[in-house]
Amino acid sequence: MASNDPKHREEEAETAAGAEDEDTGAQVAPIIKLEEVSVTTGEEDEQPILDLKAKLYRFDKEGNQWKERGAGTVKLLKHKDTGKVRLVMRQSKTLKICANHLVLSTMTVQEHAGNDKSCVWHAPDFADGELKDEMFCIRFPSVENCKSFMEVFQEVAESQKKEENKDASATAGLLEKLSVEDNKTKGEDKEKAEEKTEEEVPTAGREKVSASAEKVSESAEKDAGPVSST
Repeated sequence: MASNDPKHREEEAETAAGAEDEDTGAQVAPIIKLEEVSVTTGEEDEQPILDLKAKLYRFDKEGNQWKERGAGTVKLLKHKDTGKVRLVMRQSKTLKICANHLVLSTMTVQEHAGNDKSCVWHAPDFADGELKDEMFCIRFPSVENCKSFMEVFQEVAESQKKEENKDASATAGLLEKLSVEDNKTKGEDKEKAEEKTEEEVPTAGREKVSASAEKVSESAEKDAGPVSST
């Protein structure tokens, strides 16, 4: 029979709750064992040379207006092996890529008209999974950050141009060297052919001279005849 004493009822409730929370010692193992998966960003072989907070816009040619791509972190990443520099920007919340392209020697960046915290540039971008010619505008929280971005961007473009000129000079030098070596090889082959011809001609000549000498000797003997003694 249940007690009507409030204090007694409270003790019974605490006892029941303690029984429910009592550890039975049973261990529950997961049905499926999940293996650890390493997450990569594609930036493991690149060294960041610029990392700034900003908001990115792209120019919509059809609507003739600027459309926001997202707010996040813009980075300039230099590849450790190739030396190529890539611009990458991800949205802060979703980490979705909103800009992804190489900084080329032909690119220029300039201040956006009427706003010294913003700048614009053209680039063949790959953020959507296909190469598109985009016009970007990026806005920074401060004028200093905008200037830093423009300076580093332009320095990278100029350095890429120098590397391209260096590669072009090296390629031209290699082609010139190959051409000289090819001409030298052809000249050596020609000289060998001429030497071989010269060696063959005297041999044939000597054989003809020897045969003629033998004929002359035989003819002389016939003309002389036997010599009589007196």
